[in-house]
Amino acid sequence: MQTQLETISSLERRVTMAVPSDQIEKEVNERLKRLSGTVRMAGFRPGKVPLKIISQQYGPQVRSEVVGDAVQKAFTAVVNEQNLRVAGYPRIEPKQDAEANTLAFSATFEVYPEVKPGDVSAARIERPTLQVSDAEIDKTIEIMRKQRTTFREVSRAAQNGDRVTVDFTGRIDGVEFAGGKGSGVSVELGGGRMLPDFEAGLAGATAGQTKTFDVKFPDDYAGKEVAGKTATFEAAVTKVEEPVLPEVDAEFARSLGVADGDIAKMREEIRGNVEREVKKRIENDVKQKVMQALVDATPVEVPKALVEMETQRLVQSARADLEARGIKMDNCPSIPKCSSRRPSAASRWG
Repeated sequence: MQTQLETISSLERRVTMAVPSDQIEKEVNERLKRLSGTVRMAGFRPGKVPLKIISQQYGPQVRSEVVGDAVQKAFTAVVNEQNLRVAGYPRIEPKQDAEANTLAFSATFEVYPEVKPGDVSAARIERPTLQVSDAEIDKTIEIMRKQRTTFREVSRAAQNGDRVTVDFTGRIDGVEFAGGKGSGVSVELGGGRMLPDFEAGLAGATAGQTKTFDVKFPDDYAGKEVAGKTATFEAAVTKVEEPVLPEVDAEFARSLGVADGDIAKMREEIRGNVEREVKKRIENDVKQKVMQALVDATPVEVPKALVEMETQRLVQSARADLEARGIKMDNCPSIPKCSSRRPSAASRWG
């Protein structure tokens, strides 16, 4: 087998190889003979189908397989012989100017770069320090209180932070639309889980009151059938509740795992948890800065094949995530359909 290695750029290589045609023909004939012993064809007994008929029926497929195997074997041999670290998959193309009685092809591919760590002796990295004060403990306790918020029913008008339970129906041009109706739906005013116009329309409502208000759907709203349109909602308020935060007392301490309900002990445990979290974040920050300093001092040319493979992986992950959420990707042309299927070595050979 004749081979020739060519350097196209710092990372790109091209290998030209030639395989004798008689080797290909010999392997094709041997595979067809083996196939003749098992193939079933109407009008013939098993194993009695003429080789000529088998060749006509299965010859092109067998030839394609043999050529693909020969290409792969030859390419692997060259890569091992030259000790090349191939990045991605090669682009294999037949050569039309091959010598008589030879099958010639070229494989263009990229190799991994040689990475030599740069000098980081001049880099300066500042390690942040943070003392956990009583103010941070108080802030953490406040967050924990909000996480344990309960609600109690009130008879006053709803205000920001309240939870309002409603039955509603939405209409566009007087016609109800899909997804525009709900019963017993809880809406936290100011929570941002509903459209701003919807929350604003419920502000000031009291239990037993029915309010009518308009809601403008954003132009980029997920529901394409209502995006950019204005709907009129009729909402019957069945309940208004105000948030109640737990007191910082022995019961609260016990809910955090302090068995005896000691407030001072609870604060110390919270301080220890916060300090561990701060230490972890500082370590991650320093690690990130060290890695960035090393990257800045070590310029590396990344193979385009690896960038493309990673791009396809991210696109496939995004598509799978969106499809799992029930979004039909046929309506999202901005995310292309990518295939991770490895190209066949003989895909361009007849």
